[in-house]
Amino acid sequence: MTGSDFQALLREKWGYSYDVQLRRMGDRVVLLVMWRYLEQPSFPLSEAEYLARLESVMAHLQAWGLWEAVQREIEATRQKPRIGKAVTIPLDLQGVGERASEWLL
Repeated sequence: MTGSDFQALLREKWGYSYDVQLRRMGDRVVLLVMWRYLEQPSFPLSEAEYLARLESVMAHLQAWGLWEAVQREIEATRQKPRIGKAVTIPLDLQGVGERASEWLL
């Protein structure tokens, strides 16, 4: 999977290339699908920077073995990113290996 594949999933679901971020919230890590998107004139990243961000997020998800679960969650959710409200996808990092510890410590 590539950043372009991730972008295609987002566009297929919501019609836009929404920004995504991994965030630590207390004792858990979540994937946020933000309300900003690449096609907006005010979007702060170039297409290359956007795809690099998607690649980085995807690399973490794949290393943790969570990409398929995130993909299913995006496909199943009824939520939609809107101004001031991201779609929040909780990530279960328990038992996914040492790489997850960088987010949990």
